[in-house]
Amino acid sequence: QVQLVESGGGLVQAGGSLRLSCAASGRTSSVYSIRWFRQAPGKEREAVATITWGGDSTDYADSVKGRFTISRDRAKNTAYLQMNSLKAEDTAIYYCAAGSLGAWSSIRYDYWGQGTQVTVSS
Repeated sequence: QVQLVESGGGLVQAGGSLRLSCAASGRTSSVYSIRWFRQAPGKEREAVATITWGGDSTDYADSVKGRFTISRDRAKNTAYLQMNSLKAEDTAIYYCAAGSLGAWSSIRYDYWGQGTQVTVSS
């Protein structure tokens, strides 16, 4: 099992910045990637950013490209999401999830944190 704890959410004005943290514990040796998701009321859950645990590959949703940066510190077992130039539409609960390799090298995101609220006021 892998346990994930998010932190760093809060209230920020449009144009401001926040940095979210995702601390991992447990069987972290099984983690292949970390993905940040967000979910706003009435909307589908959206994948925001992904990083391989080795840090050699990243991917971003079009809606956050150029504004958000995902990173990780393997020594601290922690992933981060730096969010700049925040917009009101970024308001959501943000979750991190740990991906592990499954059958045929597919990636399954079976482990999730509790979420942290990000509210951007306009």
